[in-house]
Amino acid sequence: MSNDVNVNDEVNNVEDAAEVTATEAIETPVAEVETVVEEAVAEVPVVEEVVAEVEPVAEVAVEEVPAVEEVVAEVEPVAEVVVAEVPEAKEVVAEAPKAPEAPAEPVEFDWNAIGKKHEAYNPADRKRLEDIYDKTLSSIGDHEVLDGLVVGLTSREVVVNIGFKSDGVIPVSEVRYNPDLKVGDRIEVYVENQEDMGGQLQLSHKKARILRSWERVNTAFETQEIINGFVKCRTKGGLIVDIFGIEAFLPGSQIDVKPIRDYDQYVEKVMEFKIVKINHEYKNVVVSHKALIEDELEAQKIEIISKLEKGQVLEGIVKNITSYGVFIDLGGVDGLIHITDLSWGRINHPEEIVQLDQKINVVILDFDENKKRIALGLKQLSAHPWDSLREDLKVGDKIKGRVVVIADYGAFVEIAPGVEGLIHVSEMSWSQHLRTAQDFLRVNDEVEAVVLTLDREDRKMSLGIKQLIPDPWTDIVTKYPVNSRHTATVRNFTNFGIFVELEEGVDGLIHISDLSWSKKIKHPAEFTKIGETIDVVVLDVDVENRRLSLGHKQLEENPWDVFESIFTTGSVHKGTVVSSSDKGVVVSLPYGVEGFAPTRHATKEDGSNLQVDEAQDFKVIEFSKENKKIILSHAKMHQDAKSAERVKDDKKEESAEMTTKRAVKKIKDNLEKTTLGDLDALSSLKAAMEKKEEEDSKK
Repeated sequence: MSNDVNVNDEVNNVEDAAEVTATEAIETPVAEVETVVEEAVAEVPVVEEVVAEVEPVAEVAVEEVPAVEEVVAEVEPVAEVVVAEVPEAKEVVAEAPKAPEAPAEPVEFDWNAIGKKHEAYNPADRKRLEDIYDKTLSSIGDHEVLDGLVVGLTSREVVVNIGFKSDGVIPVSEVRYNPDLKVGDRIEVYVENQEDMGGQLQLSHKKARILRSWERVNTAFETQEIINGFVKCRTKGGLIVDIFGIEAFLPGSQIDVKPIRDYDQYVEKVMEFKIVKINHEYKNVVVSHKALIEDELEAQKIEIISKLEKGQVLEGIVKNITSYGVFIDLGGVDGLIHITDLSWGRINHPEEIVQLDQKINVVILDFDENKKRIALGLKQLSAHPWDSLREDLKVGDKIKGRVVVIADYGAFVEIAPGVEGLIHVSEMSWSQHLRTAQDFLRVNDEVEAVVLTLDREDRKMSLGIKQLIPDPWTDIVTKYPVNSRHTATVRNFTNFGIFVELEEGVDGLIHISDLSWSKKIKHPAEFTKIGETIDVVVLDVDVENRRLSLGHKQLEENPWDVFESIFTTGSVHKGTVVSSSDKGVVVSLPYGVEGFAPTRHATKEDGSNLQVDEAQDFKVIEFSKENKKIILSHAKMHQDAKSAERVKDDKKEESAEMTTKRAVKKIKDNLEKTTLGDLDALSSLKAAMEKKEEEDSKK
């Protein structure tokens, strides 16, 4: 009891000191402090709770009158010591500042000082109190990023204490990415201004996040940390996510392991992400929510695959449909049903069999534990259609079916769901020339065919449709005997001839040498066109190899029998140059025949070469009926003319020489009879003869 009295006395001394040093404005707060302290003295075991109540009261007092903080700061240690060690309370209280003594005489009240500010401390006390107060504050500067403590939270604002003389307030919109934020959590803030016009500390959480964002982004990327982000809006191909104040891109393919068709359902939601890519040059960040799901599913996949067995039947959900197959969700792991394993029958697209989100039973065909691939089947759950194929079906039977697939080499005909036969293109027509299946059939055509082969074990069947009509080669010799004449249709060209069709299934070849008697044809296209008709003569029939040799020129008599008597060697004919080459020129002669003049025989008298379309006389220098060849020469024409002229000149010279000789002989014969009077006449005759010889020699 005596200890309690001593404590009360010491506390009273502290109260007196606080009453003197504080202004009248803080009498009420101090009175509350006194009451708290008295209660602490009365009940020591709960003094810690009492002190906890003293602090907020003191803070209120400080906010109203700055000087009260000094008083409260000195009251708190006194209360703590009282709790810890009551007998020594006097020493602690003794250290409290003493109140100034009251004036000996009453002081006259100054009525003019009403409403004016009065200094409650002397300069020394004020300086001492300011130093103590400054030590309780943190040293901060503008534009710093600090960690603060959330001390208050409302629907509109977050109050943050950074150890400054006042708390800061930030809008709650800046922390909407963190819906779990509560009082006591620490967040980073950016000091925009220590004191605005209203004396308020200005803080920004958004700017602090931006300043520290890239550091955090890189750290989260390196450590593969799971972070929270706020989905702001939808964009082309994905979503925009706010992480650490930075806008990151969430591709649509990274939202979930299954395809997402409605992105809007994620807008304005907080989700967990992993950073999967950073582009420092363009400040781009790509995040993934799918990666988190995949990590969880990976463990499930390992467990599920370890329990799989071939032939096992499971229930799954159609997750995705592609042109090549269907992905099935087996409860944490995906499997693929290839399009060929969906149905025993032929289908064009998996959507003909299944739909999205449909529950179906599937059988496990194969799986790879390392690659985590699972091959599934749907058609294997039903009996194979070949097993129900009627037993009496045999080779040679006629069946009906529908064309389901057309290829260049043939057509597949479905005679029952899942049972198909192939009609090869060679079994579509008796014709031998090259054609494709599209020339005979179309998809969905209903056709009748003959069973050619049937293999029930390998489940294969070949069909034919040409067998439904008689084989035209059966009586080909009777229908197309040698030397018979027919009209055919040109079907195809080759370098060596023309393929023609006499009727469906009966083709023949006209060799290029059998097209014309007189013209030299380099390619069949020079003679006719595909699709035109042409008259032919059957030259030979090969029944075993199904070949007909035909001719066109044989429709006429061989004109070379007549040409032999017309284009005799040495005969001259008028011709026109139709073409030219390095070896010579081709010349068109009368009666539609052509001849050839080698280069050395195609020169004119002036040494130049003959030109195309130039008409000249040509001499036949060679004729071959067997080879149907006429060799011509134009050079021989002017060479022969010169030779003839030389012969004529030689004959003239020979005649003049004989005349002279006869004259000389006559003179000699009559020389003896000549008299002196005749000498002059003889001399004149001799001079005349010499002159004539000189003129002839010049010619």
